[in-house]
Amino acid sequence: MGRILEGFCQGLRVLLAVLMGALAIPVAMQVIARYTGLIPVYLWTEELATFIFVWMVMIGSMIAVWEGTHFDVRITRDATRPLGILLQKGIVLLLIGAFALVFAWYGIEYAKFGAMQQTVMMQANKLITFISVPISGAVWAVFAFYRLAEAFAEYRNSEKAMS
Repeated sequence: MGRILEGFCQGLRVLLAVLMGALAIPVAMQVIARYTGLIPVYLWTEELATFIFVWMVMIGSMIAVWEGTHFDVRITRDATRPLGILLQKGIVLLLIGAFALVFAWYGIEYAKFGAMQQTVMMQANKLITFISVPISGAVWAVFAFYRLAEAFAEYRNSEKAMS
């Protein structure tokens, strides 16, 4: 399962790199149009840049959950005993998982709301960006709960090694 999720995360990294490159196009068009006058000002480029940026943020957050580089605040010293390490990792991962499930569940209604709207210039359905919320929530949940299972396995292995 870990290999499959790592492969999926690697695909997310590639997609993120592609989106970063793609974002350069509408942003460059905006800059050239506004400061040089060489091309006309295309307002759709701003909408496209926004769509790409939202997806970049959400994909980046998925990768951060998988890699464990997300934001967490330690209010206690780093644990040295296996149970303490499990508790520190477990609490963070449980909270991420719970938050992710909320995003996934309520994100569905949010996406339905976006599906009823169109952008002004591109006339694109806003579901394109709104759907990123429940998708991200689902992926965060899978990643967080997998990492939680790994933390339990590490705890069991460390307990076996100590006995």
